[in-house]
Amino acid sequence: MTVLVAYATRHGATAGIAERVAATLRAAGLAAEARPVTEVRDVTPYDAVIIGGAAYMFHWLKDATAFARRHRAELQQRPVWLFSSGPLGTDRVDEEGHDVLVTSRPKEFDELTALLRPRGEMVFFGAWDPDAPPIGLGERMLRHAPASRDALPAGDFRDWPAIDAWADEIVQELGPDVP
Repeated sequence: MTVLVAYATRHGATAGIAERVAATLRAAGLAAEARPVTEVRDVTPYDAVIIGGAAYMFHWLKDATAFARRHRAELQQRPVWLFSSGPLGTDRVDEEGHDVLVTSRPKEFDELTALLRPRGEMVFFGAWDPDAPPIGLGERMLRHAPASRDALPAGDFRDWPAIDAWADEIVQELGPDVP
């Protein structure tokens, strides 16, 4: 069983999640590798694919969405999972009482769920370093806004036990009877 964990990342937090998932799969005896979506030309050598992307403003990174659309025919023929990282902080419930991980689900997941019929999806907390070089106009503007350093909580909020548990669930599904 060979598994691809393809990811789109902006500052590296999503790459870290993808690498952790791949490592968990390898520890369970599966052949798994994490690779940026921009480096994957063909998914046919893989028996299963996990696609991850960072989310900003409720949208998955365009490279992740483009990857899923470009390889949809092949992905429809194998087990697929989706994950996203992005919300910052540790509070699971927002001021209105909503689950942050549910409300942070990327808008593209509706389309991709219909298109790929994934076996599962997950949203994980992300990480943000205010001292990292800004990428894109939006981040540059945020850095110059008054009180911008307090606009987003800084830190690494990835929940490694939750990531490991999700990867373990995938291992259980990728038993001897897959696909």
